[in-house]
Amino acid sequence: MTEGNKRLALLAAAGVGVYLGARTWLRWRRAYDFHGKTVLITGGSRGLGLLLARQLGAQGARLAICARDPAELERARDELERRGFEVLARLCDVTDRQQVEDLVRTVIGRFGRIDVLINNAGVIQVGPQNVMTLKDYEEAMNTHFWGPLYTTLAVLPEMRRRQDGRIVNISSIGGKISVPHLLPYSASKFALTGFSEGLRAELAREGVLVTTVCPGLMRTGSPDNADFKGRHREEYTWFSLGDALPGLSMSAERAAGQIIAACKHGAAEVVLSLPAQVAVRFHGLFPGLTADLLSLVNRLLPEAADEDTRRFKGRESHSPLAPSWLTALSDRAARRNNEM
Repeated sequence: MTEGNKRLALLAAAGVGVYLGARTWLRWRRAYDFHGKTVLITGGSRGLGLLLARQLGAQGARLAICARDPAELERARDELERRGFEVLARLCDVTDRQQVEDLVRTVIGRFGRIDVLINNAGVIQVGPQNVMTLKDYEEAMNTHFWGPLYTTLAVLPEMRRRQDGRIVNISSIGGKISVPHLLPYSASKFALTGFSEGLRAELAREGVLVTTVCPGLMRTGSPDNADFKGRHREEYTWFSLGDALPGLSMSAERAAGQIIAACKHGAAEVVLSLPAQVAVRFHGLFPGLTADLLSLVNRLLPEAADEDTRRFKGRESHSPLAPSWLTALSDRAARRNNEM
């Protein structure tokens, strides 16, 4: 090796060392203690939202959760209080701006402030594009884009005044790669990802850190509460199997832990599960090939007549394969996470 090459190698090694040291220092400086902090979680009554509430409550956070179903919300509140957590539970449809503003005022009135906002509320519509209606797209956009926008605008003035706060937006791998038979969901999650990334860039100088979370399939137990269209039993089957099988999906408890760690350290983005990380990197390098592969996947999915735009809940769409022993992990998660 020539002297010039040696100097370049030393400079490169020194640069990597400086970068790693700076990153470690920045993570330490941004580290967040949730003890005594108020965390507002939308869609906090079941699934991932409830898991986040459990883990944050165990770290000493004061919890505010909201959802649309009163019985579901009451069960979640009762469970969290039995665990010894301080919790405020309120009915709220995040697609209604007035309800969101009333919710934020109520939480601040009870706890004095909101330190962390987790935009988690979501809907899933599964089926081919020809049976999706304008209403399906509007519902997805209202829930995944306008809802997080309303909550963010409601909490931001106080966070800016304090020059401190955390916002976590639960997007999806569907907000990075548009997936067949999930078009309203993917389109709305793309909107949320774009909003979240731009928001971080603008708010960082004001002490408010925004984290974008893009999970792949998680075993939250959610398929029974999703909406299915077209040949709904077949749609439910492939969706449930993907949501349950190890290797394709990840434990929702582990996902919640990684989301909280990302918020704690002020990470810009976290993509959850190894398959999702591989898919995102592959799509970034080969977008055209990804599109071609997804078009092949689409050929394997159920077709449906254009005129059949009816919607069925997952619990109305059971089949011989789902639920079955193949979906056992997801079914157990549903019982644990208030999804039944």
